[in-house]
Amino acid sequence: MSADPQPKIVFPKIKLTVIKKEGHCYHHYEVGDEFILDDFTHPPKHFCAGIVKSAFPCFYALTFGSEFKFMDNTKSITTTCPDNGKLTFKIELLDEQGGVIEKPKEKPPKPNPKQLEIEVEEVRGHCFFGYKKGDTFRTTGLKTPVDFCGAAYSVLFPVLFALNFGAEFPFEKNPVCKTGITCPDGGNIKFKITRVEDR
Repeated sequence: MSADPQPKIVFPKIKLTVIKKEGHCYHHYEVGDEFILDDFTHPPKHFCAGIVKSAFPCFYALTFGSEFKFMDNTKSITTTCPDNGKLTFKIELLDEQGGVIEKPKEKPPKPNPKQLEIEVEEVRGHCFFGYKKGDTFRTTGLKTPVDFCGAAYSVLFPVLFALNFGAEFPFEKNPVCKTGITCPDGGNIKFKITRVEDR
């Protein structure tokens, strides 16, 4: 039996709390409601998919060490319901005892967008955009690369978001690089993203 090439990583639990409500919620969520995710890949059963869509980059970023220095607790972030902004959620990491992980803000933050590089890592089939192995695209912070494939960008965004706020991936050879991010259209293209200023 071959050894698993990936080290076993235990992902932290995540807590979502409704902190603001400004309209009717189809799921009847109310201010103060709390939801616990076993990890960033496991939302609660029957949880609103709209919130998962908007919150997933936050789950992902916090899991891999991002910090949001504009928050009083830099290991937390807020996100808003995509359906007319009806709800606002606070997202926090939990420690092994179930307590909120806290890291207080040290000083007023200054904008510090990171330089990020998207590279076509592998081509397995036809790409409508004609991307080829080795093609690279540079972007800064959360800016969208000009004329970049929207379907691909939708799956790349959580990684871009996480790396922009300081995430690292301990299972990668280069911890400031995430490989194997796969195009949703048939998996024809695989990308890698690197925070280039950390090279």
